[in-house]
Amino acid sequence: MEWYFKVLSNYVGFQGRARRKEYWMFVLINIIISIALGIIEAIIGTNQVLSFIYSLAILLPSLAVAFRRLHDTGKSGWWLLISLIPLIGSIILLVFFCQDSDADDNQYGPNPKR
Repeated sequence: MEWYFKVLSNYVGFQGRARRKEYWMFVLINIIISIALGIIEAIIGTNQVLSFIYSLAILLPSLAVAFRRLHDTGKSGWWLLISLIPLIGSIILLVFFCQDSDADDNQYGPNPKR
């Protein structure tokens, strides 16, 4: 949970770098929360209102951590726009998000592993 709250506390921090662990733990907890909200909505009979509110609340932190993750691999955050290309763009982004960090400092800051 600490990784999740770390991202939320830096919710508009588009500068710097984010480790793979920070990014993927944030994604994992988002998936768990989304599933839980879906179950709650199915039980109480709402029409995805809670999921919509949660998605809006988490939009900026998600973009910020994705930008920082790309920075960690030495790429510009603008690479997120490649996701607009159906299927291929998402696959390319997945590969970028799974890549290891640049070992040394890069133009976006020092290596967060150190």
